[in-house]
Amino acid sequence: MFASIAAAALLAAPAELPRLPPIVRPPQITYVDRSGAVLGVRGGRYAPPVDLAKLPPHVPAAFVAIEDRRFYDHTGFDPTGIARAIVTDIREGRLAQGASTITQQLARNLFLSSDRTAERKAKELLYAVQLERAYTKKQILGMYLSRVYFGSGAYGLEAASRRYFNKAPAKLTVREAAMLAAIMKSPTGYNPVTEPEANAQRARLVLDAMVETGAITSADRSKALAQTPRVWKTSPTAPAQYFIDWLDAETRRLAGKQIQDLIVDTTLDITTERAASEAVRAAAAKAPGAQGAVVSVDGAGRVRVLVGGLDYAASGFNRAVAAKRQAGSAWKPFVYLTALEAGRTPDMPVVDEPVTIGTWSPRNYEGGFLGAVTLEQALAQSVNTVAAKLADEVGRPNVAATARRVGIVSAVNTDPAMALGTTQVSPLEMAQAYAVFSNGGNRVQAYGVERIRTAGGKVIYQRKPPTWSQVVRNPALGDLNRMLRAVVSRGTGVRAALPGYDVAGKTGTTSDYKDAWFAGYTGGLATVVWMGRDDNASMPRVTGGGLPAEAWRATMASAVKRLPVMAIPAGPPPPAPVQAIPVGAPQPELSEPEDEPEAQLN
Repeated sequence: MFASIAAAALLAAPAELPRLPPIVRPPQITYVDRSGAVLGVRGGRYAPPVDLAKLPPHVPAAFVAIEDRRFYDHTGFDPTGIARAIVTDIREGRLAQGASTITQQLARNLFLSSDRTAERKAKELLYAVQLERAYTKKQILGMYLSRVYFGSGAYGLEAASRRYFNKAPAKLTVREAAMLAAIMKSPTGYNPVTEPEANAQRARLVLDAMVETGAITSADRSKALAQTPRVWKTSPTAPAQYFIDWLDAETRRLAGKQIQDLIVDTTLDITTERAASEAVRAAAAKAPGAQGAVVSVDGAGRVRVLVGGLDYAASGFNRAVAAKRQAGSAWKPFVYLTALEAGRTPDMPVVDEPVTIGTWSPRNYEGGFLGAVTLEQALAQSVNTVAAKLADEVGRPNVAATARRVGIVSAVNTDPAMALGTTQVSPLEMAQAYAVFSNGGNRVQAYGVERIRTAGGKVIYQRKPPTWSQVVRNPALGDLNRMLRAVVSRGTGVRAALPGYDVAGKTGTTSDYKDAWFAGYTGGLATVVWMGRDDNASMPRVTGGGLPAEAWRATMASAVKRLPVMAIPAGPPPPAPVQAIPVGAPQPELSEPEDEPEAQLN
């Protein structure tokens, strides 16, 4: 009733009104993928006011038609609507009818709580009148559309459009705009994901209202009703939230004190990210209780995929970065690389036989022994006895040094079983290490931020081009690539084969099926898939060559279509053999180097 008294007073004479409180909007950080697609937002809840000039007319018209069809005529409140609300309130004996205009709703959102009290309603009305005096109708509608809640965690039109339809507001159809406007009555009761029928019925009312207000024609309404827009059941960018969580602290460190909205250009490819998420979810569905993670790192260290779990909404724990699990036989390439650098070759004969190192006697997965094999065959079939003997022969500290050299950053144990992957590592660092094999032997540092800029385009941070550091040379690099190709072509990793592409990799399975890995690469891109349970319990006989290899293949099948890949590089040529010069033979003449011009400093 206070609202009606305040309205009557305002209608009688425009009195001096209290000043508007300041409008506060904490700055946001918007993360975009390598192509500019929005991945997510951190920081403030609300986006900047919507620019109506960038929207098709039917989008704002849908909200005006159903929420406040006299919006462009009133001065902040609607006397007709208030009168109707008073009658309803008296009839029902309570404050049942809101009668809030868009401007009043904005006032409530900006300055007040949602308490249903007469005093709050009166303040809402007074603030609405002040807003109308301070801002244009377009500004008011733009602020309203940037702050209203659409359910499913989406505040504002931009977030809602991307959450439900995976598109920018400028691309919304008439039907989609009506569906979003329908949510305004109740973000839970008319949510298009959880209440699709209710939303459809309300959207029909929105379309009717749009016809009545002249926003669209009857033919437009019929066309809209014939459409069935795709509504995303889960956020299309949900898998990328693990990636953003990983970057956010680093972004804030690089950007310094944030006083304005920022845009972060990242390395992620959202299409491949979604493919990886779907692949690992499909794999985990066959292993009840299992979780999964996927990481792809290109030859320069750019993180193209980072999936930290099956469902970000259910669990934000980032297994791609924070989970340290035993690597199993996916660790063996570090053992074999150390042996190759010590002079072994892929064709060197070895014997798969019982072996004891100290008090430890490793066993093979299949239980038996193959007898005489080559090193290449031993790695392809993931023979444990040979790997254990190799590590013992070349020195386990040397294997640890090799692992660190190519990108492993976790503490590496050097007990005899380390050859079989008892060191605990994250999928991210394994992908970082395997990227060295994919790019010709150069060390990479996995990263996700390319550039940080203001909304106006000022660059605050730009990542420098990588400086290459050769950490694996030939012939060892070429020999290891040959051996890891054999793993995929005829070994334990055949399910990862990608016809038409040069692929290499290694399976990994730990004791009691607690962890299963496939780590592999093509030229310029390495991808690692891990599966396991958060409680470290056993999975139902899941091996690295099974579900993880299948998820890896599905991920890479998408990646090779979108990312620059090539045949696995051969790497630098091996050093030329040193030829001894016989005593007394004439020494070769050394030519004097030509003088280099001095660098110009000015």
